[in-house]
Parts: sequence; C-alpha cells; structure tokens
Amino acid sequence: MTEAAEALMALASRLRAAGRADEAAQAYRQLLAIRPDLPDSWFNLALMERQCGRFEAALKAYDEALRRGVSGPEEAWLNRGVIHADDLGRPDLALADLEAALAVAPDWPPALLNLGNLHEDMGRRDEAAAAYARALAAAPGHPVALARAAGLARLTGPEDPVIADLRSAVDRPDLHPDDRAELGFALGRALDQVGAFDDAFAAYAAANAASRAADPERARYDRGAHERFIDSLIAAFPGPATPADGVEAGPIFICGLFRSGSTLIEQILSGHSRVTGGGELGLVPGLARAIAGYPLTMATAGPDAIAQLRGLYLGGLETARPGADVVTDKRPDNFLRIGLIKAMFPNARIVHTVRQPLDVILSNWFLHLDRSMAHALDLEDLAHWHGQYERLMAHWKALYPDILDLDYDALVLEPRPAVERLLAWCGLDWEEAVLDFHKAAAPVRTASVWQVREPLYRRSSGRWRNYERHLDGVRAALGTDSQG
Repeated sequence: MTEAAEALMALASRLRAAGRADEAAQAYRQLLAIRPDLPDSWFNLALMERQCGRFEAALKAYDEALRRGVSGPEEAWLNRGVIHADDLGRPDLALADLEAALAVAPDWPPALLNLGNLHEDMGRRDEAAAAYARALAAAPGHPVALARAAGLARLTGPEDPVIADLRSAVDRPDLHPDDRAELGFALGRALDQVGAFDDAFAAYAAANAASRAADPERARYDRGAHERFIDSLIAAFPGPATPADGVEAGPIFICGLFRSGSTLIEQILSGHSRVTGGGELGLVPGLARAIAGYPLTMATAGPDAIAQLRGLYLGGLETARPGADVVTDKRPDNFLRIGLIKAMFPNARIVHTVRQPLDVILSNWFLHLDRSMAHALDLEDLAHWHGQYERLMAHWKALYPDILDLDYDALVLEPRPAVERLLAWCGLDWEEAVLDFHKAAAPVRTASVWQVREPLYRRSSGRWRNYERHLDGVRAALGTDSQG
C-alpha cells in the first residue's frame, strides 16, 4: 500500500473512532478512489454513509464490499437488511438480504433475530416464532431470543412453562446486566398478561434496575439539566414561525409521549388510500443534531437557513418514501422539536397524541428502552419528565393553536367520531378502510406491533389501576390524584 493510501486509511479510522462520520466517509472515498480493491474499507464507508443518512450510498458501498470479497459477508448482508427495513421501508428487500446472510451463516443469531423481528413487523407471528426457535437451537438460552419467543407465546396462567423458563433464566448468576434486563422485561410482560400484577411489578422493577446497572452513568437522569433544556427550547422559539408564501405543509407529523397512541394514529391514517406511513423517521432529530448551537441559534436563523433545512428534510423524506402523496412522520419525541418543525413548515399539520398520565408512565416503565431515555428507568423520574413535557406542550400550543390533540382513551372508547375529526383536520376524505387498520399488511416498527394488528380495544385504558397500590409516589410526583 502506498504512503498516501496508508495515511488516508489511518485518517479515516481516526475520524470513524471519533464519531465524525461525514469526514470519515470523505476520507474513505478518497482512499477508495486510489485503492478500490479494499473490501473492508468499502464496508466501513457504508457504515459512515448510513450514519450520515445517505442510505442509497451505503447500500452501494456494501455492494462493493461484497463484490470484492469482504471478510464476514453475512454482516454486510445483515446491515443491508437493516437499512432496507428501518430506513427505507422496503421489507421485501430486507427479507432477501437477511436470507442472503443466512445462506452464508445459517446459524448466525444476529441474522435470525433480525429475521424474527422483521416477521413481527409484518404481522407474521408463526414465521417470527420459527426464526426465534432457530436462534435458540443455534444458541440455547440466548437471552434476546428467549425473551422475544416468550413475547409471542400464548400463555395459560402464572404457572405456564414459558414463565417458569423466564424465571429460571433471569436468575442465572452469570448473566450480564443487559441480558438480565432483557429477560426481566419479558418476564414482566408475561406476568402482566396472565394477571399476576404484583409479581409483574416486581419483575419490571428488577429489569429497570438491571438496565441501570449495565451503564450507571448513561442511565442517570438529571432533572435539573432537563428543565434547563426545556427552558432553552422555550427561549429559542419565543413566538410563532413567520408564514412563508408557497411553502407546503410537509408531511403529517405525529408526536407525543412514547406509548400515547402515535402508532395507532399512524396505522389509522395509513389505511387511507392517499397516505403512506413513514414510521419513526430520524429526519427532524438529525437536522437538530446538525445545527450548531441548537436550539438557541434558531432564534436568529434567517429565511435562507430555514429554507436549506426544509430542503434537506424534504430530500430525506423523498429518499425514505419516494413518490408518496401524503406521508406521516411518526416520531413521538418530535414534541421536543415542534419549534423546528414549524420553522421549516409554518403550515405543518401536527397531531399530538395524549393519554392518561399514569397509563403512559407505566407503559414507558414497562419497556426496555434505550438508556439514552434514562428517565424511563424510574417511575418518579418519568413523572418529572411528564411535567416538563406538559410545560413545553403548553408553550407550543400557545404559539400554534392549530396543533390537534388526539386523546387515546377517547379514541378507543368511541372510534368513529375521533377518526372523522382526524381525517377532516388532515384534509382527507372519509374512507371506511381506515377503521380496518389492523388488517393492513404494511410493516409496523414499534413496541405495540401486535396491539395495532388487533381491532380497537379498551383494555389498555385505566391499566394503571392494576398497579395502584404501587403508585403513591408517582401520583404525588405528578402533583395530582390522576384518577382520570
């Protein structure tokens, strides 16, 4: 290898390790222009391109890596499948990629787990269960495979063998805290499902503690820091966005707290002939991360800068969901970025999903969320987060009274009037098919993947009452009786 190529490879590796993906990608491209015969460098370029949101470029780089004999080709096929499934909404191509990975490495658990997850997204329960069974056959006791397989089981009661297996697995002394958390959340779900609520609460408490133990620093929620962040958002967007002639409304943005009904709303809208579900797109958070000094610099952003941001968003949307008429961008935590959304699209249609506070707090605590959401590991931290969310939403709604609040509990109690109001507000004609959303074949990437494949039901409303004896501290932290 020439001295120049060695220097470029070293530079690209340093930039990649430092998390400077765009610069690393540029260095890899320069390297490969003079040494295109480096398959592992094509693989690394693909990783950087995906981090930068250039998904088609990432796919092409993986193609080059595979064509040139990359080591571990199954990993390249797997990563292609993830891009097709998660970023581009192409489940059929994702399936083909995962099958190619398994053709190379038939017993490779990561590919089998992703295959099972893809089948779950598509509502194919039996196929998902078969993939997890293959993973367990290849790696007996694999915590993730065991937890996911348990999530598909039809349980008969607290003494069900699946629950016994989970109890035995979660008590293994050699488990890594991450694996203990994975199994603990699965055990909590299983016990909740069979009505063993006190045992379920204990399992969830242990699971959240294990998740915190796996990375104590990252899993620490700083209440004061979050309050200051909310202050900064309010200060950065003190007034409504300036109207802009000729600027389209953009997609339908759906946001709110996690587990407040956003997936259900997107599924209902996706049942309309004009609407394509975008899923949890990372476009708005990606723009926010890319803006130097965000959010405070937004207070002085001029029309040219706003137009550039809007163009970047629309370009990313077209890449993710090409040719769609009406698209939904369902990213729950975009409630934090309504100021940015309205700056780009002053006429943006924003659906804000709301739900009874104790129900939504418990539902978050019951999920094995990424530790970047450290507030979700503690019920009283969740109550604090909820209070700051309400404070911010009060600010946004004072600026933008056109934000549509859609109450989950009212929707499941009496669906048709709520859906009629939603469609009218979105400028969509009534279509009866929207009430048959649970029959849709489109993929669903969410923790509520199986719930939204059922007709509307009410059993999640008031769920907190099953755990009422454990919630005195949360109710006090909310500053309300929360009896609604």
